[in-house]
Amino acid sequence: MIRYIVCIWMLSGPAIAQEAVAHFVSDVAIAPTDIVVRSTTDIGVLTPALDAFVGIYPDISITYEQWGSNALYADSRAACDGQIPAADAVLSSGVHQMVDLVNRACAHPYTSDITRGLSTARVWRNELWGITLEPAVIIYNSALVPAEDAPHTRFALLDLMRRAESPYRGKIATYDVEASGLGFLFAFMDSLEATTFGGLLEGFARTNAVATCCSAEIIDGVAKGEYLIAYNVLGSYLSSTPRKNIGVIHPEDYTLLLSRAYMIPQTATNKVGAAILLDFLLSPQGQDILAAGNLVQRRDDDATLLSESAQRTIPIDPKLLVAMDRHRRSRFVGQWRSTFGALPEGGFLSAP
Repeated sequence: MIRYIVCIWMLSGPAIAQEAVAHFVSDVAIAPTDIVVRSTTDIGVLTPALDAFVGIYPDISITYEQWGSNALYADSRAACDGQIPAADAVLSSGVHQMVDLVNRACAHPYTSDITRGLSTARVWRNELWGITLEPAVIIYNSALVPAEDAPHTRFALLDLMRRAESPYRGKIATYDVEASGLGFLFAFMDSLEATTFGGLLEGFARTNAVATCCSAEIIDGVAKGEYLIAYNVLGSYLSSTPRKNIGVIHPEDYTLLLSRAYMIPQTATNKVGAAILLDFLLSPQGQDILAAGNLVQRRDDDATLLSESAQRTIPIDPKLLVAMDRHRRSRFVGQWRSTFGALPEGGFLSAP
């Protein structure tokens, strides 16, 4: 049996937003070496993989810290600058932020037979690796939204929002690009990919759509009927806590696929342990465990009914640095604010 203890708290201050901590250790371990992993992935979602890892490597234990993406980026930059101790591994859905960290010489290089087998879209400079493949989906309350209204494309969603006296006014949700690094990444990729992006922003404004920070909050809101439709939700979180009345749509015009990025910080204490964990997560066994938790969408998964041509993998490469450009980001956030209003009091925007 693998034991782990979860402690949850919120720390004060906008720059520190550690949300939870769990410790993973094998029952047969004797004074194992501990590695610190800081990640945006919910503890419950990654628990099966970490349980399996410490079972195979009982000489290594894991202290797993769950963070918000903006806070994790700020923490990783501070560690890179020597202001605070670094994690041994960082895993984030804010892939553009991770590319920026690598570009700032914050990462330690590593290669193995397993990492050399990755596609070019899932590795950059042998310092950043994509370990998952997760879709950005549209979800809806299947008990309250008529089947004919369920939007299978962005054009269909636009049509819903253009209805006079729309029943979806105030009932459509998406990520807040200022509070969520993942939300910013999805919206930014939409702005590059879709001719519908301007129309979507106009539709969100017309229907008084809600922008919020977190996957769990959005999914719970749809399940309860607080929202009827949510756009660009990370699909992997839907399997971790099954909920009634949730319909899931992989947009047929295109579906973004995210690979969470793994980095070994240059100033990490236990780089060897972090590399062993990386190889395990990328191994066939690790990928099978992640796929069972919906963190890896397999190409032959018939459940999505999505053509390969409609799949748009977000590449881990320097093109994402455009999303971190101060002026480009400022213009993009300004456009967003004009749709959803200013960030609520107490919110924060990560440093570019």
